[in-house]
Amino acid sequence: MKGIRTALFLLMIILHGGLALADENAFFRDSVEPLLKKHCYECHSHSAGVMEGELTLDWQSGWKKGGSRGAAVVPGDPEGSLLIKAIRHSDPDLKMPDEKLSEKEIAILVEWVKKGAHDPRTAKPVVDLANATDWWSLKPLVRPRLPGDGTGNPIDAFIHARLKLEGLTPSPEADRRTLIRRLMYDLHGLHPTYETVSAFMADQSPNAYERLVDQLLNSPRYGERWARHWLDTVHYADTHGFEHDVFRPHAWRYRDYVIERFNQDIPWAQFIREQLAADHFFPKSSQLTVALGFLGAGPYDSSAAATAPKSFEYLDRDDLVTQTMGAFTSTTANCARCHTHKFDPITQADYFSLQAVFAGIGKGDVPYDADQAVADQRAHWQSVKVAAQQKNAGLLLKPDNLKLVAEWEQSRGPKPHWLPLEPDVFVSTNGATLKRQPDASVLSTGQPPDQETIVVTASTTLSTITAVRLDLLTDDSLPHKGPGRAHNGNLHLSEFELRLFPPHAEEGQVVPIRQATADFNQAGWTIQHALDGNPKTAWGIYPSVGVGHYAVFELKSPLSFEPGSRLAVTLKQIHGGAHIIGRFKLTATDAPKLNVIALPAEVETVLSVPAEQRTPEQQTLLAATVLEHRADQELQKLPPKVHVYAAASAAANEGGKKTFPGLREVRILSRGDLEKPREVVGPGALTALSPLPGRFDLPPGHSESARRAALADWLADPKNPLTWRSIANRVWHYHFGKGLCDTPNDFGRMGGTPSHPELLDWLACELRDHNGSLKHIHRLICNSKTYRQSSAYQPQLVKIDPENRLLARMSRQRLDAGSFRDAVVQASGKLDLTMGGPGVEYFTKTPGPQATPVLHYDKFDLDSPGAYRRSIYRVVWRGIADPLMDALDFPDLGLLAPVRGFSASPLQSLVLFNNRFVLHHAQKMAERAEKSADNVPDQVKHIVLWTWLREPTPAELKSMTKLANEHGLATVCRLVLNSNEFLFVE
Repeated sequence: MKGIRTALFLLMIILHGGLALADENAFFRDSVEPLLKKHCYECHSHSAGVMEGELTLDWQSGWKKGGSRGAAVVPGDPEGSLLIKAIRHSDPDLKMPDEKLSEKEIAILVEWVKKGAHDPRTAKPVVDLANATDWWSLKPLVRPRLPGDGTGNPIDAFIHARLKLEGLTPSPEADRRTLIRRLMYDLHGLHPTYETVSAFMADQSPNAYERLVDQLLNSPRYGERWARHWLDTVHYADTHGFEHDVFRPHAWRYRDYVIERFNQDIPWAQFIREQLAADHFFPKSSQLTVALGFLGAGPYDSSAAATAPKSFEYLDRDDLVTQTMGAFTSTTANCARCHTHKFDPITQADYFSLQAVFAGIGKGDVPYDADQAVADQRAHWQSVKVAAQQKNAGLLLKPDNLKLVAEWEQSRGPKPHWLPLEPDVFVSTNGATLKRQPDASVLSTGQPPDQETIVVTASTTLSTITAVRLDLLTDDSLPHKGPGRAHNGNLHLSEFELRLFPPHAEEGQVVPIRQATADFNQAGWTIQHALDGNPKTAWGIYPSVGVGHYAVFELKSPLSFEPGSRLAVTLKQIHGGAHIIGRFKLTATDAPKLNVIALPAEVETVLSVPAEQRTPEQQTLLAATVLEHRADQELQKLPPKVHVYAAASAAANEGGKKTFPGLREVRILSRGDLEKPREVVGPGALTALSPLPGRFDLPPGHSESARRAALADWLADPKNPLTWRSIANRVWHYHFGKGLCDTPNDFGRMGGTPSHPELLDWLACELRDHNGSLKHIHRLICNSKTYRQSSAYQPQLVKIDPENRLLARMSRQRLDAGSFRDAVVQASGKLDLTMGGPGVEYFTKTPGPQATPVLHYDKFDLDSPGAYRRSIYRVVWRGIADPLMDALDFPDLGLLAPVRGFSASPLQSLVLFNNRFVLHHAQKMAERAEKSADNVPDQVKHIVLWTWLREPTPAELKSMTKLANEHGLATVCRLVLNSNEFLFVE
């Protein structure tokens, strides 16, 4: 409606050249002020210095005074107004906001300035902090008394009492066809089948409707429908947004998590805690890491992260604050970024305390085990490995662990016999001089290169090889006697590779290696790193220099070595700093029963002592060696971790970061200017909500996650009136098309006020006191007489209550974009209800000028695998809209979308009638109809039954049969798919 009003105001300006004062006020309120409010903060700390930090647009005197570059607006002179230059982005040093406004929005502001910049906000608004909490949303949540005698549905008691007060009566109940369609779209987002409608209409049992409500709530389709609402609220999408709008291949797991949790109807308080701090509240539940996708739901400016990290981190945390407080408490805490909130009791210190909550996390791919059994195994063996590395006797010498050591020792068998691999050819690719020694070892001499790759081609008398051993030897010519050539005697073996060259072979065969062990591993530089394929990792031996070391590489399967064959061994050492091998020797074994661990000499000594004579220290040393090897083996057997795009203290993003640098210091910024820091603030929330704490009392040295957990507890507290009113209002909004408060993300003084405040409070208390169960509230709403009313037009009601806030009837609603798309696919008989998994890209891609590709929605194969899945599984590219979905007001998820917009335009009708998706499925519907009946009238009947869920009237059947005969059945399908009866839910 706001968009329609804006268009009408612009039309009046064009036609009449001016507006009456009342109209000017309305135009400013509905069209201009939202744009100024939405974007004014961008001026305070813009990297380009737009009007350098002192500009405020939230009252008249602010833009008149302007910033350090002078007045922002010159009434009547758009070309001379800095504001207009800034929003047009015509000056590279004067851009506001960073993401340019639409041409329509620019036109509104230009017209406003041209007509004199009328602004009724004559004085700077001031919040009276002494009485600031005397506002409906901030008052303590107390369950109101039910009107009437307390019987019947409590919702009806409140609604009917208000209607009686206004002299109105509720509308009669809608017919059953209307009710089942309304329920199906509300709870599933799907069009019912004609068979389902017929069965419900035929069911004469007194509780048929209530059973239908329960059946729909217990279906997995419910989670798919209501997850979409939550994903809108938190502006989730599958790409970064901004200039470099790249794909997030692991984001979808958060979408699946939301679907699952809605289906399970977990308590709302738990839903909050999981999404903000699952790692803190449920550290042993690895699969809940996916919930942290909430923190990664919003956009990510990878370009700014690389070029201006300080301002990027600030703005990224701002998005987290905005999203979290908007989604869970319906507050605009972000409006206190540059100054204490002008209208609500939110101080600038509150805002920066909320920023401090998120001051230790960054966005990226976060690894986790989706299978809890795998997670438990991984945790167990990782704890064993840590105990081994720390020589923790208390854990290593437990009976279960000693049993594993004894089993290893019993199965060990005789020592393998190692025979030299005689080097035929050995070359350095980087210029070192390699010399063969009498013992068949190779010594690196000459000027040590910065990096090194050595290739040795060798032969052996063995006919079978089961393992290869690499000995690193000392030499007096090496620093500290080696075995490395670095200044400290160290080396880094980046990769170890084997290839077999049979006689007359044109190319070598890669020899797979099952595992590797070493007698010594530098901390964080283990022998496994020489096999991981990652050039950034390596095996090192520091500080154990000046002594020899060795590693054993066990093959996946015995290697047959016929006469004339050659084994090529490649030793990559590419880390730089001359961290290269000084002297080495290669040997091989054909031992058939190989359970080899490269053992340090002191462990070999322990093994020579009978078990019953070993000291506790010797037992610990042996157990540490054996159990670390066993832990490595078991960890290698586990499937790799999966990832979710989220925000956490450790995540991998485009910058290659793995771990973020602890808890950053957060200071209040004067006017939001990064160059004007003031005092340090700790983590907290809103101080006005007594008795909840405004600041979190966390112990010194607390973990990063403790801050997020404290905020989650503050939000989930039963005494937090904002949280419970917010979610109760959202549920109502999606059932009735408008919340009891019609601004679901703003419960402050600039937002709406509830039409039925007592009902909202009652619902909030009911939700809170029933374990935070959304399904409980759904049942109350759907089973109420208020919800079951007819939406039939009544002139007297429209005159008295044009926006239907009193709810004397049901509000008619148009299908949202996803529901329309799914309904069309279902009508064509093609709907695929496969759940979960990676999103489907309903487009093809070609490279773009930068990181963002070019998307071709018009070239996607509409019959390809996944093309018939529900819209919730569609890849949503944040900055490149799907024309079909865009026409039906699918939101721009660069912004929070608590309310879907509504537009009605000729362009929309053209898209819905001519978009290739509609044409394709209209043809599929026609083919389905042709298979369902032999004659055209009956085929038309089937089409009407599938879409309108009723028999066509004689006149409808006659005209549509004529249309089908003249233009084909597909044309009839296009007609019904674009009809109000299909597009709107009564």
